[in-house]
Amino acid sequence: MQSADGTEESISGINIAPFVDVILVLLIIFMATAPLIQRRAIKVNVPQASNTSPKATVTLRVVYDEAQGLFLEDEKIAPEDLGRQLETMARADPYLHVALLADQANSYGDVVGILDIIRGAGVKKLALEVRTKAPAAK
Repeated sequence: MQSADGTEESISGINIAPFVDVILVLLIIFMATAPLIQRRAIKVNVPQASNTSPKATVTLRVVYDEAQGLFLEDEKIAPEDLGRQLETMARADPYLHVALLADQANSYGDVVGILDIIRGAGVKKLALEVRTKAPAAK
C-alpha cells in the first residue's frame, strides 16, 4: 500500500473479524447439538468389576432396573416386545452389539431370563455392563 507521499506502508494489524465469526458459528453449533449428545439417564446400580475394558463399538443398551422395569435404550418395553424388536434388529444387522445393564439388586434368575430373551432373538454380540471398581489400597 502506498501513502500520499509515495512511500510504502506495511500492514501491522491482524484482522480478527473472520476469527470471531468462526468462533461464534462453532459456539452456536455446540449449543444446538449439546442436548442431543446428553443421554437421559435411567438409574441403575450396576455391579463393579476390577478388570473391565472400554467399549470398542456402539452398542444397543438394554436396561433392567431395580424395580424390574425393562428398557430398550430409553424406552420402557415388555419382555415379549423386547424379543421381537431385537429379532428384527438382528436380522437387519447380524453384527448387532447389545449391552445389558442389570441392577445388582435383581435376582440372578431374572437377569438370566433377560439374557435368554436377548440370545433367543438371535443377538450374537452380548455384553454385561459393569462399573470399574476403584483399585484396593495397598
